[in-house]
Amino acid sequence: MANNVTGLVRIVKAAGYSWQGLRAAWQHEAAFREEAVAALVAILVACWLDVDTLSRILMIGSVVLVIIVEILNSAIEAVVDRIGQEQHPLAGRAKDMGSAAVLLTILLALFVWIALLWTHLR
Repeated sequence: MANNVTGLVRIVKAAGYSWQGLRAAWQHEAAFREEAVAALVAILVACWLDVDTLSRILMIGSVVLVIIVEILNSAIEAVVDRIGQEQHPLAGRAKDMGSAAVLLTILLALFVWIALLWTHLR
């Protein structure tokens, strides 16, 4: 049977699912909790710093991107684990690629922060 939920009801339901996803990430993923706390601190620092609006947006956006990628990585891990706990090269590859995506995003955020702070403090 097709789902006929549209308009505001659909938006409210989607927001509820998103909230459930954030709660699940917080409850079940230590890396998410650590990165979320680090992101909150970084966002507060970015708001406190005397930088231009574009720099602030880039600084905040780069740390929020880390959180987004971590949630996607956690989702990949959950699906792989749901399929089974036995060792399989494709399962390991999927988890490793998700982890690599998080690492690259963290490196990007560090690069953005260093570049903008270097420019600002010169």
